[in-house]
Amino acid sequence: MAELTKWVIDPMHSEIQFKVKHLMITTVTGYFKTFNLEVETEGDDFTTASRIEFTADIDSIYTNNEQRDTHLKSADFFDAENHSQLVFTGTKYEQAGDAYKLYGELNIRGVKKPVTLNVEFGGTVVDPYGQTKAGFTVDGKISRKEFGLTWNAVTEAGSVVVSDEIRLHCEVQLVKQA
Repeated sequence: MAELTKWVIDPMHSEIQFKVKHLMITTVTGYFKTFNLEVETEGDDFTTASRIEFTADIDSIYTNNEQRDTHLKSADFFDAENHSQLVFTGTKYEQAGDAYKLYGELNIRGVKKPVTLNVEFGGTVVDPYGQTKAGFTVDGKISRKEFGLTWNAVTEAGSVVVSDEIRLHCEVQLVKQA
């Protein structure tokens, strides 16, 4: 058995974003500014990952609109007061053709659901400071209503204000720990 390797996220070279349709005609992008990810693998092979633990602080939501951010943190949506973190626990990372799939459980507002994410592995490289880094692009879709984020409004014409489908997009750089 290979030696257990621990990887942690490099927050300066990573971003966690979500996209949602507004009025079904435009897309609004939001970010989590404070997040953490720890991964444990055998050697440098991520398909051997025995632990994949991601958290994002709900209070760190940023959509470039303070009023909207406050609404998202409220009980109408994420309920940051009672559920301070979003948690994803990975259960399996496997190759699927040229890409990879990441399976796990997403916990939002105390509601846990299985989620499958598409992953593009960017590779592993040693940076100018001698640190081994691994890069990933992660994409997926979830239904916000499945997680209890059910608030909505309807326009005069009958259009929904916020779509149910949330698209996730993450650029992740991990740093191998000595």
